[in-house]
Amino acid sequence: MKLVFCGTPEFAVGTLEAVIAAGHDVRLVVTQPDRAAGRGMELQVGAVKTAALSHGLPVVQPEKIKKNTEFRDQLGAIAPDAILVVAYGRIIPDWMLALPKYGCINLHGSLLPKYRGAAPIQWAVAKGEILTGVTTMKLDAGLDTGPMLLAEVVPIAPEETAADLFESLADVGSRLMVKTLAGLECGTVFPIEQDHSRSTLAPILTRDDGRMDFSRTAPELLNRWRGFQPWPGAFTTLRGKKLIVHRMRVAHGEGAEGVLQADGDKLTVGCGGSLLELLEVQMEGKKRMAASDFLRGFQVKTGERVGL
Repeated sequence: MKLVFCGTPEFAVGTLEAVIAAGHDVRLVVTQPDRAAGRGMELQVGAVKTAALSHGLPVVQPEKIKKNTEFRDQLGAIAPDAILVVAYGRIIPDWMLALPKYGCINLHGSLLPKYRGAAPIQWAVAKGEILTGVTTMKLDAGLDTGPMLLAEVVPIAPEETAADLFESLADVGSRLMVKTLAGLECGTVFPIEQDHSRSTLAPILTRDDGRMDFSRTAPELLNRWRGFQPWPGAFTTLRGKKLIVHRMRVAHGEGAEGVLQADGDKLTVGCGGSLLELLEVQMEGKKRMAASDFLRGFQVKTGERVGL
């Protein structure tokens, strides 16, 4: 197929590589503009742009696309059979949806209609799911509401974080996209409407999603920490300062919500009728450290409260 590929982060690179390897003709790669980031505010080049340039593919990075006549004319001249959209980060306008013969094909990081939205991988882990997957779908004007094409289930291991899952879903998804294109071309894959009554939302993450609420149970807090890796993670406050929790596990027993227990080298906190052990923490302005070092260095006492 003659393709246009839209994507930006590392998650999308595998799919770009896979369709190239499968012999498809990628005429253009569309990706987000380079952004300044980090302490030095240096210009960061997206992973998809880097991969595209390594293959000698033309790359465009429009700031806006809805009313961009130059971009519209460029895609019209290509007349792609399909436009692939993988973690591009922009809403696809109606004119673009209507352009290709096979439509705009999206790789979504969940088993639709569950977890529609910007952060499906993170929320599946944060909600304690043991299964997730990837779905290829035809984009429409709604938020992940278009008809599904193919899907593949992927298990979530108990210790797996969202960062871990991104890698496995990207790999599975790249193969599924190639399979989807082959099926569309030979007429063996057909769009299937989603059951909208079963949909759930996976909204974009905010910093406050990482704030630990000790009315939740220990397993809930652990799942949220797993889901919110690498950002926004898990944090609370102690003695008026931010305390980041880098590692944790469910402990036996229970305790009062938000109340710390110091037992030798072990630091736990009560939450939702259960107990959570804090394994590695970082006080605001300090380096991260094991709980045993933290207990000694900060003289933490049983009965102190976090989250105030």
